[in-house]
Amino acid sequence: MRKILLMGNPNVGKSVIFSRLTGVQVIASNYPGTTVEYTKGYMRLGDEKVEIIDVPGTYTLEPTSKAEEVAVGMLKEGDIVINVIDATNLERNLNLTLQLLKRKVPVIVALNIYDEACHTGIDIDVEKLEKILGVPVIPTCAITAEGIHKLVSKIKEAKEGSYEYEDEERWHEIGNIVKSVQKITHRHHRFVERLGDATIRPGTGLPIALILMFVIFWVIRFIGENLIAYVFEPIFEKLWAPLMMKLSHIMGSGGFLHDILIGRLIDGKIEFMESFGLLTTGLFVPFAAVLPYIFAFYLVLSFLEDSGYLPRLGVLVDNVMHRLGLHGLSIVPMMLGLGCNVPGAMATRILETRRERFIGMTLMAIAVPCMAQLAMIIGLVGQSGVTGLALVFGTLFIVWVLLGIIMNLLLKGESPEIFTEIPAYRIPYFGALLKKLWMRIKGFIKEAVPFVCLGVLIVNILYSLHVVDFIANFTAPIITKVFGLPSEAVAALIVGFLRKDVAIGMLVPLNLTLKQLVIASVILAMYFPCVATFAVMVRELGIKDMLKSVLIMILSTVIVGVILNLLLR
Repeated sequence: MRKILLMGNPNVGKSVIFSRLTGVQVIASNYPGTTVEYTKGYMRLGDEKVEIIDVPGTYTLEPTSKAEEVAVGMLKEGDIVINVIDATNLERNLNLTLQLLKRKVPVIVALNIYDEACHTGIDIDVEKLEKILGVPVIPTCAITAEGIHKLVSKIKEAKEGSYEYEDEERWHEIGNIVKSVQKITHRHHRFVERLGDATIRPGTGLPIALILMFVIFWVIRFIGENLIAYVFEPIFEKLWAPLMMKLSHIMGSGGFLHDILIGRLIDGKIEFMESFGLLTTGLFVPFAAVLPYIFAFYLVLSFLEDSGYLPRLGVLVDNVMHRLGLHGLSIVPMMLGLGCNVPGAMATRILETRRERFIGMTLMAIAVPCMAQLAMIIGLVGQSGVTGLALVFGTLFIVWVLLGIIMNLLLKGESPEIFTEIPAYRIPYFGALLKKLWMRIKGFIKEAVPFVCLGVLIVNILYSLHVVDFIANFTAPIITKVFGLPSEAVAALIVGFLRKDVAIGMLVPLNLTLKQLVIASVILAMYFPCVATFAVMVRELGIKDMLKSVLIMILSTVIVGVILNLLLR
């Protein structure tokens, strides 16, 4: 099967073209021997089925990062390269194009974002550019699908370029090409362009960002709560609960196996948040309590990514993030961490240095609760009013800032400046957005359900063997005197290493006071990441740095727990 590689700079619309060319079923994989992820899918090219690979974005074939090394390595495996270039920034993009031509691989150029170039007064002589490069050049607009059909029909005409040049003269040659094929005329800024400028300037950008964040979390909560109230809870209460009750009667409404599968009956009924059975709480938590918020979060996040706002947010917060030892684009893994810490930890690969990745992952693991945990905290602590939520999230934010400042002062090294392309604001392509949403939700279900069930199983076994009681008695002085929590809360701390959302749910039957709910929620957020995130962090940081990160987590958790216990008296 022939392989067609989509190659281009970051933010040139490569992923949208990939969505146009492939169907719904795409595969996300790590490149062998690395942690760099890429996606692949399939399409029909006449009577032939070909593989389409979305290569990690790269500016050059002279790699300066792991992602660029992977891009160069994948070039050896491809039969045809579709070089996606940004028509609004021809000079920068032709650097990669000329390097591809030098490699003598069959190339076809997709001159993407062509409509934006026309709108901004950039006129490109496509036929002349095609003649100079010696390969097909097809103007496209991936968002509207303009030019995609022609691009597909011309793929078989991809060929080795005829343009010859000396390496040391490459940028001089690029300048000559651009001067020859491109003309720029004056035109007035549109409203969208003025909005783009306003979202980067601190004076206007920060208020816009704060308003947008408020709207985002209101939308997430609105969508999540309505999905829970009108879709998922009715399904579990009216359809699943009767089936589980019949199974409970068949099993005799008690016994070890009954407690494992169904859980404990509360007043003769199944309470999905309290029974802790594999088939009750084990399914209810990920699907009914968490998935609605995950769906809402990733829907909004995908919209922000594809609209072009996230790079602007990175530039806007760059000065603040540098004080934490990071640069502005680290806001992306932080926001991903709000959905799920696993992709958040993996997204720290966009940070240039090991020091930045260590600080970013440690801060995220300690002070950025995932959406599953956020949903449980809002549902549990929110019952006592806004005060409790403000105390929990205010504490985590203060910890995030102070811990970042401290690590920035103590850890040797520098934080590089931010270098990123700012794409024009665009209306996201709905098909690509839904595909991205589906892949993320599928990944969450694959990650969440096994660990939730494992957590519920372990808790039931530990309860049955009275291990939880033993640990509770052993740790009671710390839990009760240092943190001011009942000894029963130790079970939640144990399960928190498996799934934080389940651990928060285990606080429900303990009838904690507001003070105890706040302390328990903060401690569970800070003391350890879930086991899935822990595994990713070990892989990304190595055992030595992971142990350092764990030590920071434990120390900061104890200090914050003690302070909260003293202050909230």
